[in-house]
Amino acid sequence: MAGAIIENLSGRKLGVLIVFLMICQVVCFLVGALIAPAPSSVMSTLGTKCIDKEYKKDKWYWTRGKGKCVSIIHLQDPAVHEQQINANNIIFTFQIPSPKDKVILDYSRWHQNLIAMMHLDILYDENARFDPHALMTLEARLGYRNKWDPEDKWTEYASSVEERRLDCSIDPMHKKEEYMYNCSSVPLFELGSLHHDFYLLNVRLPVHTLEEPQEKNINEDLGYLADMWVAFIHQNGGFTKVWVSLKTIFFPTIVAIMVWFWRRISQLSRPPALLEYMLMILGAALTMLNCPLEYLTLAFDCPWMTVVSDIRQGLFYASLLSFWLIFTGEHLMIADDIERNRLRVYWRHLSAVLGGCLCLFIFDMCERGVQLRNPFYSIWVTEVGTNLALAFIILAGICAGLYFCFLSYMIWKVFINISSKRQSLSAMSSARRLHYEGIIYRFKVLMLATLLCAAMTVIGFILGQVSEGQWSWDENIKLEYTSAFFTGVYGMWNIYTFALICLYAPSHKRWPKDQNWAVSDNCGLASIHGALLARDTQSSTGEEIEFSRLATEPSEMSAITAFVKKAATE
Repeated sequence: MAGAIIENLSGRKLGVLIVFLMICQVVCFLVGALIAPAPSSVMSTLGTKCIDKEYKKDKWYWTRGKGKCVSIIHLQDPAVHEQQINANNIIFTFQIPSPKDKVILDYSRWHQNLIAMMHLDILYDENARFDPHALMTLEARLGYRNKWDPEDKWTEYASSVEERRLDCSIDPMHKKEEYMYNCSSVPLFELGSLHHDFYLLNVRLPVHTLEEPQEKNINEDLGYLADMWVAFIHQNGGFTKVWVSLKTIFFPTIVAIMVWFWRRISQLSRPPALLEYMLMILGAALTMLNCPLEYLTLAFDCPWMTVVSDIRQGLFYASLLSFWLIFTGEHLMIADDIERNRLRVYWRHLSAVLGGCLCLFIFDMCERGVQLRNPFYSIWVTEVGTNLALAFIILAGICAGLYFCFLSYMIWKVFINISSKRQSLSAMSSARRLHYEGIIYRFKVLMLATLLCAAMTVIGFILGQVSEGQWSWDENIKLEYTSAFFTGVYGMWNIYTFALICLYAPSHKRWPKDQNWAVSDNCGLASIHGALLARDTQSSTGEEIEFSRLATEPSEMSAITAFVKKAATE
């Protein structure tokens, strides 16, 4: 690389830059902690039991407004026996959002997505036929209407006949009729966008299907079903506004710094180095992540937005993890000068990273890709799918931890490599020794910042995976993935990338000429950035480093690179 800004920038200017970036990081954290609400909200709704002896598949049942259905409170209602109502005539109805303090609420497009988890209240009855792990077949329909639509006009969004498996248990001491089984929640549906104001969910648990009434009866082992609850989980609109606002700020900022960085690179007389290419790739991936596509959901129905967000997040993870491996590897300089600065040197490391990201992409598409066609589909509904999903989440967490350990090991090797040769600085003049000790100190601080950023990224990734899966595989896990952590880590990615692009951009400073500077053969590393390269290149012009104003021959190699390169070749 050319003489980089990190080694040429004066201490005062560097201090101002660091303070500014730290203030930005604190602001990102405080925005999430003080301004943004929690990332998501949960609204548990008790299903209304509508009854209809002449049930029709294309008929809607709602509980509020004109044309609402006839309902019962509980199955012991006299109307059930008088009208000979059975499971085929009961429709569990959920009209959301529910009113609050007699005020009709509606969904906003800022809410972005909606996840539904179903929970059954099953009473213990020694006379009822019940299997704690029974396979439940349900007919589900999801409809919507908007504020300007009539109250009785509902349009179908999706419908499906799905199977869900129960997972219930009861304490032997509570095997009495007034106690209920403890049943796990099961996933019901997931929407990638909330484009409409009101939604209606009709769920039926028939004893036979309308399509194949001659088939053997189903849902006979569900016991005494008292009630059905559905927990509707949506992203808070206030959090979305804060999140999109941060994207709106960071998107043009990163684009501008990338343009500035590439203009400096293009002015050099050599082709861009591998690390410079990787900085551009990292910046491009972050730019894609920063692009506020969420604005589109305010005008259009975008059910694919969740999939696109996952793809953008995956590309950024792949770029960031690959960059860290190459960033540390380039400063190890253990490869030959011919092989160094080439991507193929890192093919083993990059293959592992890209392979892991590809597996996560396939896993994500197996669920959310199918949900674009059928929102009621879930990979968690079968035993094989649940085990596969759990295996992916656990394996992803283990791989993330191993990656961090490996990156820490590489950074430790870089420190050892530099420290082992640092004693050679004693042969330099006092001014030059102080100059390169300052550069080494700056580089070590940057590597420690890289390690901290990697740690926060790995922690955020693991918490994100657990947070997404906690409703599906263990609702007893209480994980508070706060807004402050979201905005803090997101701001850290942008600030870290911004700092790297700034500090590793080629410097335009020029060293003053000094004809009295002489190189001695027995000085060892008498000039890491100058005398070392004088053996290979002869030139009379030089670059000025604002840090120390020392004379040297011109070079397009950074001082820290030259230092470690020299250490590796001796």
